[in-house]
Amino acid sequence: MTFRTSLLLLFLLLVTSTAEAADSYPLRKAVECHPRAGLPNFVAKLDAGEHVKIAYLGGSITAAPGWRVQSREWFQEQYPDAKIDEIHAAIGGTGSDLGVFRLGNDVLQHDPDLLFVEFAVNDGGADPKRIHQAMEGIVRQTWKADPTIDICFVYTLSEPVLANLRAGEMQRSASAMEELADHYQIPTIHFGPKVVELEAAGELVFKAEKPADMKQKPLVFSSDGVHPHVETGHRIYTETIARSWPAIRKASGEPTEHELKSPLTPDNWEQAKQVSLTPEMLHGHWKKLTSDDALGRRFQRNMPEIYQAVEPAASLEFAFEGTSVAVFDILGPDGGRLKVELDDREPAFRNRIDGYCTYHRMSKLTIGSGLPAGRHTVKITLTPETIDKRNVLFERNREYFDKHPEKYAPHTWYASSLLIIGEIVPAE
Repeated sequence: MTFRTSLLLLFLLLVTSTAEAADSYPLRKAVECHPRAGLPNFVAKLDAGEHVKIAYLGGSITAAPGWRVQSREWFQEQYPDAKIDEIHAAIGGTGSDLGVFRLGNDVLQHDPDLLFVEFAVNDGGADPKRIHQAMEGIVRQTWKADPTIDICFVYTLSEPVLANLRAGEMQRSASAMEELADHYQIPTIHFGPKVVELEAAGELVFKAEKPADMKQKPLVFSSDGVHPHVETGHRIYTETIARSWPAIRKASGEPTEHELKSPLTPDNWEQAKQVSLTPEMLHGHWKKLTSDDALGRRFQRNMPEIYQAVEPAASLEFAFEGTSVAVFDILGPDGGRLKVELDDREPAFRNRIDGYCTYHRMSKLTIGSGLPAGRHTVKITLTPETIDKRNVLFERNREYFDKHPEKYAPHTWYASSLLIIGEIVPAE
């Protein structure tokens, strides 16, 4: 099974966990583009032929070399006097609840001029309140760091939301994001209406085997119901941006600083941050991965520092003042079992391997969310327990285990950073 297919299955579990069409949340009309206040600062810089940077924050649809690459190239073609660079800030299988924590490191430190935010598919199973918390946190962090950065929400689609779009409605996640876009006058582009229009006209098949000739009619949008083919589905996404550009450009007034008005969601995650691990937090035998290590190289863009718990009893211990805490870590075939202790609660045990693990992928180990404001202590320990990893894997992946048992023999843990709403405080 490929990495992409495994992520698809993860997405579908998240999306289908909630029957969006039957949900009571009010769904917005499926409109391709809401220009709102446009992108005034980005447009002015393009017109002036300046050097600009476009950041792409999202999941695997954005991580693919599709609309992200194609849209940057399209902007460059339209504005040949400008120099347009890309900030690649997409991670497959993740939603806005991780994006809000990594925004500072993956996006803002690189000084973008325009930020595209794409989480509609990966937030498909999330509660609208949680979407508001995370997405508003992204907006407010961005404009607090630099109020001249323009933001645009883009909405991708997957098979479970086709029924909504065919009925002329946005899916629930996009509808929730539209509330924030209204509040902050952020332009939005929905890639879905054109896709269902082409489907209804018999010019597109949403899901089918990839044909040898990608130009054959009807076009095949995707083979898995989530990830568009670069030659077809992603091209439709890019053409949607191009089609929306005149309206967005017309709505863009004079360059201005965006107003950080009163929040729509008072408990939004504006204070979410990614915090580096320090030697004082690490107890027992740990190893810092170097650039010569395969995992270190693979995840360096998003995880510049990765620590490996080498043997049982290695622990990560710290205290913080706040309301939410998680660890940005890695799941994989060699993942072990963790004992997680939060304050004086009963310990919880978490495996860092799951049914998809024929490969390593970045993940989020949630320790506590929505905690009472105040001081909290955390201790996470690699246990000596042996996991029956073959049975942890989905049945379709057990053949891989049988062929590569050596990959599953170690029991370890890779931790990169802390994801906190609050502040680290000294341990007592």
